[in-house]
Amino acid sequence: MTPVTGGTERCERPLVVRCGAFGDMVLVTTLIRDLAKTFGCDVDVLTSGPWSDPLLRGQSGVGEILTVRSRKTPYWFAVDQQRVVRRLRSRGVGPTWYCDGNDAARSLLTRAGVPDDCIVDVKAHPLLPGEHVTQQWRRLARVLPAAEATVATTAADEFAAAPGGCYLEVSDQQRADLERWLRERELASVPLIAIQVGNKRTMRRGLRRLAVNSKYWPKERWAAVLRHVRARHVKHAIVLLGAGPEYRLNREIAALAGIDRLYNAADDLPIPRLVALLARARGLITVDSGPAHAGAAVGCPQVVLFGKASTSLYRPWGTAGADVKVLTGRVGGEPNMLGIETGDVLAAWDTLVLRAD
Repeated sequence: MTPVTGGTERCERPLVVRCGAFGDMVLVTTLIRDLAKTFGCDVDVLTSGPWSDPLLRGQSGVGEILTVRSRKTPYWFAVDQQRVVRRLRSRGVGPTWYCDGNDAARSLLTRAGVPDDCIVDVKAHPLLPGEHVTQQWRRLARVLPAAEATVATTAADEFAAAPGGCYLEVSDQQRADLERWLRERELASVPLIAIQVGNKRTMRRGLRRLAVNSKYWPKERWAAVLRHVRARHVKHAIVLLGAGPEYRLNREIAALAGIDRLYNAADDLPIPRLVALLARARGLITVDSGPAHAGAAVGCPQVVLFGKASTSLYRPWGTAGADVKVLTGRVGGEPNMLGIETGDVLAAWDTLVLRAD
């Protein structure tokens, strides 16, 4: 490191600040990889949530991962925030991309002594009409902080004309862990179909609040989809994905479906294993969710049900180019997942180009 103005040490590695949900962190890997190409080094990441570290660790272009549990806790009561600020100070000041839509984490940069002229703030570079979020991140990667105006961007032309989409690597360790997990369930040689019925929002307030959630789709419809998939793919195992709190929801839907070779894995899918499973599955049916984006990033064909979120902005898009069919519905003239009929999902699935053997 070399000193910068005021005697503060300089760090050459870029820093990306993104405190988002699982899917948000999959999408921002696009920015991280492009910055790694531009600067010729790994990119450090300041983030939040228990999913970010296991998702990002070991991914190409990712350096040190700094995590805070919550940005809402007052600083003087948040040991994790204080630890991150100390690390940022010792790391030194360098080019920083602030990728949150609010300023909740901006105070951590201020406390760490990162000046405004070292920061590219996404709020100063809003989305363009029809732009996908990964295209926004690629565009942001070509914007340099004022203090970095002399940085050479030799890789800029290489990725400026490239399409959007995200990509996740699956390590040999992840694949070996998945193989062991599948062997224990006698599924190692069985083709897999994955189903994601829940979402972080779905489970936030418990099952009694499902019907008021924008990403809720009725259990009876999911059961009908499962019966259809079983009838069409008699040799496949169907795996219900999810986090721990979604196990109960999966169990209720499985009871309604009444089919065989249906596996509820919501209590046993840490993120590295989930990503490896998506990289192996022949196809996925899912609500708009983190696993939808992770699936696209590892080339898993999918049918995805959207509620209120913009499909042009957040549709799953992976660089592998797997088939993705996006479904939307309306209720009372407004976007609503409940407007998607069971037949819509079945028709989309029947025409989806599944992953080959």
